[in-house]
Amino acid sequence: MKHTVRRWPVTFLSFLLSVPFFGVATAAEKPATLRVLCYNIHFGQGMDGRYVVARLAEVIRQHKPDLVALQEIDVGVERSGREHQIRRLGELTGMASRYGPTQHFQGGLYGNGVLSKLPILDVVIHPLPYTEATKEKVTYPRGCIAVTVRGPDGRPLRFVSTHFQHNLPEDRLAEAKRINQLFAGKGDNIPTILAGDMNATPESDPMKELHRKWTNTMNDPPQPTAPSRKPRSRIDYVLYRPAKSLRMVETKVIAEEMASDHRPVFAVFELGRP
Repeated sequence: MKHTVRRWPVTFLSFLLSVPFFGVATAAEKPATLRVLCYNIHFGQGMDGRYVVARLAEVIRQHKPDLVALQEIDVGVERSGREHQIRRLGELTGMASRYGPTQHFQGGLYGNGVLSKLPILDVVIHPLPYTEATKEKVTYPRGCIAVTVRGPDGRPLRFVSTHFQHNLPEDRLAEAKRINQLFAGKGDNIPTILAGDMNATPESDPMKELHRKWTNTMNDPPQPTAPSRKPRSRIDYVLYRPAKSLRMVETKVIAEEMASDHRPVFAVFELGRP
């Protein structure tokens, strides 16, 4: 009996080759990543006493962050030459800038800020509890700025920059509790990154309060962040929640000694499923 060979049209063979076999995994999609930097910029003043915003911008650019949390930013302040520091940092880094002032100072404003490469959807500035200054003890108003951005995966992501009181432990604890109320309440599941100068060491009560709700990117043992030259204390942090939505894949304290009196903290995340 004569057998014949059936020849399939080339177009049909191409179709068959393009259809994956059921039960066989195709190439895994690469998870979206997010690069974050936290930096207390010491109102632009470096360890040489000079106010050089461009020097800070270069530190930021070198690490290619998507989001930057900044503290101690001057806008129109006499000591720093009346410069609009947050706007200038945005221009020099090519990032969008948002400012959250906490007080008037020397004819201008002083506070926290955010730089973002991601589209900004919303901005909210929250005051935090603090003790009023007296003749005997100098304190400063405290606050945070929270921006909601469209994350690399297309979903909303919240990013918070804050700065806790420098000399009153009870203020820092109250501020940590307020942060938890604002961004870690029951039913609040939006992926959130909290970054700032907490003026608190890892084992302190304010950090213990934050650790009730947040995961810390800090390595073990903790790398110190202040002062920038021969640092002794870890007081600057990047934290996140919920853990299932964000996975930290890298963290480090950047060995920058000149641009500010703090060293910046850097972290890289992979974004998980909602």
